[in-house]
Amino acid sequence: MNYWLMKSEPGTFSIDDLERVGQEPWDGVRNYQARNFMRDDMRVGDKVFFYHSNCEEPGIVGIARVASKPYPDPTQFDPGSHYFDARSSRDNPRWILVDIAFVRRLKRTIALAELKDDPALEGMPLVRKGNRLSVMPVEAAHWKHVLGLEKG
Repeated sequence: MNYWLMKSEPGTFSIDDLERVGQEPWDGVRNYQARNFMRDDMRVGDKVFFYHSNCEEPGIVGIARVASKPYPDPTQFDPGSHYFDARSSRDNPRWILVDIAFVRRLKRTIALAELKDDPALEGMPLVRKGNRLSVMPVEAAHWKHVLGLEKG
């Protein structure tokens, strides 16, 4: 099993939205490294930290799981979509996604500031300077440690 962190702006798609719909395609990723993680490394059943970004208190707010094998992101083919990519084709899609499914909310938001201040999380991609990826791997030890922080 692999562990991941996936970021979303709560005004666009929040943990509340995921809980309401149950399962959702993780569309709109337009970074090659993040795409490659989804395409090459994610497996059905992998666990995901759901992270709210670009908000008053950025942080980990819930847990999801990878619920599908990778497949082409349909928004790349839709000229009316913000994520349209004219250089992509159905025969040779550039952008891939997976579906994620709601597992549970955390008992509290584990804020980015708290994660950055925790020496046990040194090396976690989320806390590295300059890392802005929306999809990133999480080491098993970091996953376990973050879950231990949930109780406060």
